[in-house]
Amino acid sequence: MTERAPVLSVRGLSVRFLMPGGRRVAAVTDAHFDVAAGECLALIGESGCGKSVLASALLGLLPGNAQTAGAALLGDLDLLATDERTFARTVRGRLVGLVPQSPAAHLTPVRTIRSQLEETVAELTGVRGRAALRKAAEAAAGRAAFPVDHLDHHPHELSGGLAQRAATALALVGDAPLLLADEPTTGLDRDLVDRTVDELRRHVDNTADGEGRALLMITHDLAAAERVADRIAVMYAGRIVELTDATDFFGAPGPRHPYGRGLLDALPDRAFAPIPGLPPELGALPDGCAFAARCDRATDACAVLPPLTGTVACHHPHAALPEAADRA
Repeated sequence: MTERAPVLSVRGLSVRFLMPGGRRVAAVTDAHFDVAAGECLALIGESGCGKSVLASALLGLLPGNAQTAGAALLGDLDLLATDERTFARTVRGRLVGLVPQSPAAHLTPVRTIRSQLEETVAELTGVRGRAALRKAAEAAAGRAAFPVDHLDHHPHELSGGLAQRAATALALVGDAPLLLADEPTTGLDRDLVDRTVDELRRHVDNTADGEGRALLMITHDLAAAERVADRIAVMYAGRIVELTDATDFFGAPGPRHPYGRGLLDALPDRAFAPIPGLPPELGALPDGCAFAARCDRATDACAVLPPLTGTVACHHPHAALPEAADRA
């Protein structure tokens, strides 16, 4: 999938939730992708398609009724087979940094942002001493554009945007090999969106210790994805249906899967045309292509599930330019 050495290699990752009455919800199905050293992969798709479930699986944060299959290799460590003790002591913060989708739920409500940053700095970097910790915490806040004069506030005293920046600052402290950003621009204005994603990108690009780092960014913000992503993975109804270079996706030839093309066409600065219909329920997926009911290119062939071939899983994809096809 990429010529560079992968930091994260996901093969056949599936997540099923066991519901009352024996019903199963297929939240993620057979996901395959790599995130290489020095690379940002943006995972995009409508709400409820399985993006955040995939992220939770990588961090061991799924609920007890979840079943996983496949592998997610971070170096020699299979994240899907890792126990909670290893996640707590070795993975979270140190090997995988998380910018959470809901920062208010991840910040400790009874402690100031400063105390949480200082504790994280001490735990992940080994900095000691009151003055040194204070300085390091303020530097960490600056990386995420979090104002120093708000460090002594509690989470409930922050706006949604400030809480998001505080969570981003905490995620960057450990300089983890893999940064997993789940909707990192929630609640931010456009200028702060650009600054935040640029800082996440710098995490990948600036590697002083010589070790490669990677960014997996889950986002609805296609402008943010276009700004920093090297590759785009499009998820629909729990499956990755397109995996391609960002330059091809946002430029020519454009998305090859009709769903990916529909996402771009829905943008105000493009066709501003909504995708008709609604996504299927993950507990009642069709046997064939899950997008067929919303697709104007669908035929009887779409009653059979299309495999991911090259860059796209579709029986009737849009044409690729020759140079793009050669790279697939």
